[in-house]
Amino acid sequence: MTLDLTKAVLGALLFMGCGGTVLAADRGDSDGLRVKPILDARLRYEIVDQPALDADALTFRLRAGAEAVYGHFSLLAEAEGTAALVDEYNAFPFTLPGEKQWRPDHAVIADPMNIELNRLQLQYKADKTTVTLGRQRINLDDQRWVGSVGWRQNEQTFDAIRGEASIGPVVADITYASKQRTIFGTDAGPRTALDGHFIFAGLSSKLGPVQGKLFAYLLDYDEDFFLTNSSQTYGLTLSTVVPIAAKTKVSLRASYARQSDYAENPFDYAADYWSLDAGTTLVGFGIAGGWEKLGSNNGRGLQTPMATLHKFNGWADLFLTTPTTGLEDGYVSLSRKFDQVKALPVLNATIAFHQFDSDVGNIEYGTEWNASLGFKIRRVSFLAKFADYDARDFGKDTRKFWLQAEWAL
Repeated sequence: MTLDLTKAVLGALLFMGCGGTVLAADRGDSDGLRVKPILDARLRYEIVDQPALDADALTFRLRAGAEAVYGHFSLLAEAEGTAALVDEYNAFPFTLPGEKQWRPDHAVIADPMNIELNRLQLQYKADKTTVTLGRQRINLDDQRWVGSVGWRQNEQTFDAIRGEASIGPVVADITYASKQRTIFGTDAGPRTALDGHFIFAGLSSKLGPVQGKLFAYLLDYDEDFFLTNSSQTYGLTLSTVVPIAAKTKVSLRASYARQSDYAENPFDYAADYWSLDAGTTLVGFGIAGGWEKLGSNNGRGLQTPMATLHKFNGWADLFLTTPTTGLEDGYVSLSRKFDQVKALPVLNATIAFHQFDSDVGNIEYGTEWNASLGFKIRRVSFLAKFADYDARDFGKDTRKFWLQAEWAL
């Protein structure tokens, strides 16, 4: 199938999602078949300010498709398209000569113009067992290791088979994936999709007030330029909630993992991961803080190439790749929901501060302030975000600002 024909087919799927599929919402027949539409749209304005580089983007993302459900089985198909109404930005953080969206005279905003088949999956779901086969969205836990990168306009998905089952008090979640379809879209050359053999495994259970999970991630990449990200990671996460007053509780979470080289990774290393955080609510304010360490060993920093990285280590995205000397991130945040403002439902605000340092070498990387304001009117969610990274001995001073509106059926 040619590229033009592929785009035509996906465009038709988008059209059906916007048109006829909507009319089929939860429509059933005498055999119990139900068809559910999938439709969401996002308009975002993003600017980036760095020394000698800037970027200006206005992008529109549309996802559309349908899910047919019959008994325990369902079939889901979804297309995704992103258009750039203002394209004064570099869509790719890597060299891609000849590609019109690679604009090295601008800062990076990783939202390429793109149209693609985002998800196509067959699923079996019973009371205690779910099996999903095909191109699918996978978000594991807090998405520190595996996620859909939902912040960017183009979603990350996986060609995989995933099984989830409850066995007594234990929940097992095991995935084998053969392809990681990245956020960079169909024009990203070999980085459109990364082939390999990937295993994600987790066993979780609750012991009294403590929720625990053992996990393992085995990443074996095929592409020569990505072999340094082949790794094996084994770890444990514990979380609990501790009452400290009649109406006050503190949530606590701790995670440890050990990552080392795997398969054909040319590096020989073994690095530690630590994450400790706590949060509570006092007089209507959410207060949280924590510390995260991505360790370094033998000149190699611990990496999480399948994570939803925008969620971690500051919204300016200076640490999407861990420096060779590792990373320590100490952070605090203050948030507030304004339920009394009836004209702006779900009005909320957050401000956060990060202190970034190296794991080895005693390097002060820099500091960052983040702030956001959001609210919802009917089906439309509005968001304004700001990030200000002040560089010391790593990266560049970076400021980013976003205005966003998102609608979902």
